[in-house]
Amino acid sequence: MMTTGHVYIAVSLDGFIARHDGDIDWLMKQPTKGEDYGYDEFMGSVDGLVMGRGSYEKVLTFGEWPYSKPVVVLSRSLSARDLREDLIGKARIVNAAPREIMGTLSKEGWRRAYIDGGQIVQGFLREGLITDMTVTVVPILLGSGIPLFGPLDHDIDLKRVETTSYSSGFVQSKYEVLGTSQ
Repeated sequence: MMTTGHVYIAVSLDGFIARHDGDIDWLMKQPTKGEDYGYDEFMGSVDGLVMGRGSYEKVLTFGEWPYSKPVVVLSRSLSARDLREDLIGKARIVNAAPREIMGTLSKEGWRRAYIDGGQIVQGFLREGLITDMTVTVVPILLGSGIPLFGPLDHDIDLKRVETTSYSSGFVQSKYEVLGTSQ
C-alpha cells in the first residue's frame, strides 16, 4: 500500500505560510495560551516528515532539532553531504519527485507521512498524494508572502471534516482531499 500524505500547517488569514524571505516571525509571536492545537496527536499519527529545502533551512534556525521522527528533505540544490553531522540518522536529503519518494517510503514501511512546506504541499497535491489537510488560520494579514496553495491544472475537491475555533483566535479546519475535478 502506498504511503499517504497528510498536511498540518498554519497560514495567515490571507493564505500565506511565510513572508517572501521564508520568515515566520508572525507565527512565533502569536499567543498560543499553552494550546498545541492537536499537533502532538497529529505527530503521533505519522511515521515521519517530508519537507522541502526552505522548511528544512528554517527549522535549522530553531536551535535544537525538534523532531523525534525521521525527516526526508526534498531538494534539488542540497545533497546528502549538506546534512548537518548531528542530523545523521535523523534526517536525509534526497532529490526525488513526490510519487518516487512516496514509493520509497512505502517500501520502508511508512504508512503516513507529514508533508510540510509550501512548494512541497503544492507538488504533492498536484500529484494526488495528499489524503487530508489540517489548516490553522492565524488572525493576521501579511499582505504578501509564500502562499500555501499555488496554480493547479484542475480543481481539487475537498470535504470539510471538522472546524475548531480557539480562544487565541486561531481557527483550525480539517479537510479530506476527495480528488480532482475537471
